[in-house]
Amino acid sequence: MRTTVRIRRAALVFTAIGALALTGCGDDGDGGKDTKDGGGSAKETGSTPSVVLPKLDGEKISVAAVWTGPEQANFVKVLKEFEKRTGATVTFVPAQDPIVNFLGTKIAGGQPPDVAMIPQVGAIKQAAEKKWAKPVGAEAKAQLAKNYSQVWQDLGAVDGTQYGVYFKAANKSLIWYNAKVFENAGASEPKTWKDFLATAETVSASGVTPVSVGGADGWTLTDWFENIYLSQAGPEKYDQLAQHKIKWTDPSVKDALTSLGQLFGKPSLIAGGADGALQTEFPASVTQTFTGGDQPKGAMVFEGDFVGINIAQTKAKIGTDAKVFPFPAVGAESPVVTGGDAAVALKDSKGAQALLTWLASTDAAKIWAEQGGFISPNKALDAASYPNKVQRTMAEALIAAGDAVRFDMSDQAPQSFGGTPGKGEWKTLQDFLKNPKDIAGTQAKLESDAAKAYKS
Repeated sequence: MRTTVRIRRAALVFTAIGALALTGCGDDGDGGKDTKDGGGSAKETGSTPSVVLPKLDGEKISVAAVWTGPEQANFVKVLKEFEKRTGATVTFVPAQDPIVNFLGTKIAGGQPPDVAMIPQVGAIKQAAEKKWAKPVGAEAKAQLAKNYSQVWQDLGAVDGTQYGVYFKAANKSLIWYNAKVFENAGASEPKTWKDFLATAETVSASGVTPVSVGGADGWTLTDWFENIYLSQAGPEKYDQLAQHKIKWTDPSVKDALTSLGQLFGKPSLIAGGADGALQTEFPASVTQTFTGGDQPKGAMVFEGDFVGINIAQTKAKIGTDAKVFPFPAVGAESPVVTGGDAAVALKDSKGAQALLTWLASTDAAKIWAEQGGFISPNKALDAASYPNKVQRTMAEALIAAGDAVRFDMSDQAPQSFGGTPGKGEWKTLQDFLKNPKDIAGTQAKLESDAAKAYKS
């Protein structure tokens, strides 16, 4: 299913938050070595396990994901606890985007991973259509039914069969800013797109380039477009465009690109101009916003809650040096788009199914939640597991939205259009960043690529 996700902005409250740090809280501890009863370290720390896992002594399981750096390290902590509880040995396999191509190579070579963490709804559908993905077993489905809203179950299903277990979610509608720069410029948090552009000009006049854009990673540009489109065109149009029921030549797309062009069309508002942005990868777009004291390369950076992971690589503290506000309203309301990563079994083995069950559990979600830089779609997870108020607020907004949420549009598209570096939507929006006046040409190229990808 290509369900889309939206979180109501009313639940998002980021102002007046004190000094906070997204990292800290430590890991879950070593726990014990007793893995025979499914209890493991949770049993020894006095808590009752939320899930019973089978004995898997000696079994080897491989998990492929595109996560690197802190995200990979935190996920490995989740896998280590699974090892303690089951006796299995789990190996993390670094993957590359587009992950469908990576998995195809592994499968063709006869060495598919047992489980893959897939970041696009469209890629899950492709994996199911290619007969790579194996249906989720009864134990994992029971955890999903107990811990997840129906929308998150539907996102992992294809034609009514459950293939994916969503483990990590993201609120992808946040603007993070350097508080000292705003203070020096006399700028305040904008609530509308018009105010956002005015704030950018105010910051620029103070001597700091206002917006840092990670244009080398095309997915950041799709997120810019999607937030503007959702707010301006509304959820019904968003759903139609996500499913290619309306064309990219639709006037609503022209309106969104016109709005985006109000920012991209002024190189003085973007760190390094268009050329610099296209050479800036996402992590650098964040760190350059929070280094350099009150003279950073950029004053603001747009992206999801996971930005906190990159801020943690600097000396900036969230809540004091680094603050955040919701993506400004282009239409009637501020948009909130979410994304996520789902675990999909590529081998129908006891170990693969047990890992899906584990990742659908509250215990697994709690381990990463405590590290920060993570939001779980698991509604049974205690919000107190998150290390600070910022993280808890984002997570509670996601859960409170229930089934009334909308998913990242490009992640719903066939991967050749919405998820491949140098192709499709990623490449066309990079070209648009270079030449934001060519709105008609951008629309035509998007429609041409989408028509091929959707086979319409």
